[in-house]
Amino acid sequence: MRVITVLTLTAVSAFSQAMDSSRLAKIAPRMKEFVDAGKAAGIVTLVAHKGEIVAFDAVGYTDIETRKPMTKENIFQLHSMTKPIVALAAMQLVDEGRLSLADPVEKHLPEFRGQMLIAAVYADGSKLLKKPGRPIAIRDLMTHTSGMPLKPPPGIAELQGALHKPLADVALLLSQQPLEFEPGTKWQYSDMAIAVLARIVEVTAGQPLEVVMAKRIFEPLGMKDTFFFPPKDKWGRMPTAYILRDGKPVKYTTDPLGEGSMKFRDGAKYSLPEGGLYSTAADLLSLYKAILNDGRHGTFRLLSPTGLRLIRQSHTGDLPTGTPGAGWGLGWFVMKEQSAGQPMTVGTFGHGGRYGTYCFLDPKTDLIGIFLIHREGGSDERQAFVQMAYAALQP
Repeated sequence: MRVITVLTLTAVSAFSQAMDSSRLAKIAPRMKEFVDAGKAAGIVTLVAHKGEIVAFDAVGYTDIETRKPMTKENIFQLHSMTKPIVALAAMQLVDEGRLSLADPVEKHLPEFRGQMLIAAVYADGSKLLKKPGRPIAIRDLMTHTSGMPLKPPPGIAELQGALHKPLADVALLLSQQPLEFEPGTKWQYSDMAIAVLARIVEVTAGQPLEVVMAKRIFEPLGMKDTFFFPPKDKWGRMPTAYILRDGKPVKYTTDPLGEGSMKFRDGAKYSLPEGGLYSTAADLLSLYKAILNDGRHGTFRLLSPTGLRLIRQSHTGDLPTGTPGAGWGLGWFVMKEQSAGQPMTVGTFGHGGRYGTYCFLDPKTDLIGIFLIHREGGSDERQAFVQMAYAALQP
């Protein structure tokens, strides 16, 4: 398997460029055009260069009907942008020698011993099972090469809306499900793999996931508005959730996590590690700056240099990942080549989320982009933001 090594920040500092302020100033008006066209309610964008904010804007509204203005302080559901942050918590435990990327999952979760693989599916729906060539490893969970399914299996299919089972129970049920392919042989995005990774973090650290991540990541980085279970005094800062239908955003009342019963996670038992975090642009910037600053935030070190190098390498070799030019690192996509129409440089890494949120971290140009929206469907706004952020770079 070919591994692509991403240059460290120290090594690429000579490539840093300046930013064109006039081009950066055009980002907010362009985002406002989407709002005025009725395609989005509101958008928050942030661009940072060399660790400093160079553009930070909020346009539109938190709610179309009330026309309450969107602000930089609004708290968004990150959905799958949560995944690489959970992976960071696991990597902290790797740094401490409490986990290894090569560890079989069953070493830390004994219920996974004897997990089987689907060898064949017959016309009547029955399945032939066999023992896999090797058990799934922690690295497989982070890189979506484990063979685990995307969504919850029968019996808890409603999990991601109901949030009615604790993570320990979810992991136990997943351990009884057969793998869909041999570990390491294919890339298949898997929410459930991240759920299992999160359970390993809980068991190893000896605390619930939300406590582990608050104590190890959010509090040391000053991320005061980042939660799995947001307190009631924060609920009013969360925008209305929308879905794009016939080119227009409508309230997402059919999604329990949108405008349904679990929007604020009130009464939830499941932390939703594959997509449950809430955060702000400012909080996310604290995290991403630390990652590009050799893992440092003041006296706090998020990860070791080795850990940082590992998270931003492609670990998937030549396996197709569904993103042109990209492999998969430990929780993130990683650009292996600059594909047509894509401005991100080789080594850039990041992740998106179901409601349209997105981030990219470019070590070569020392550029960070954060795009926050609360609407499922469509990506024109995000693509415009990424293009404009890169267009502002100058030699």
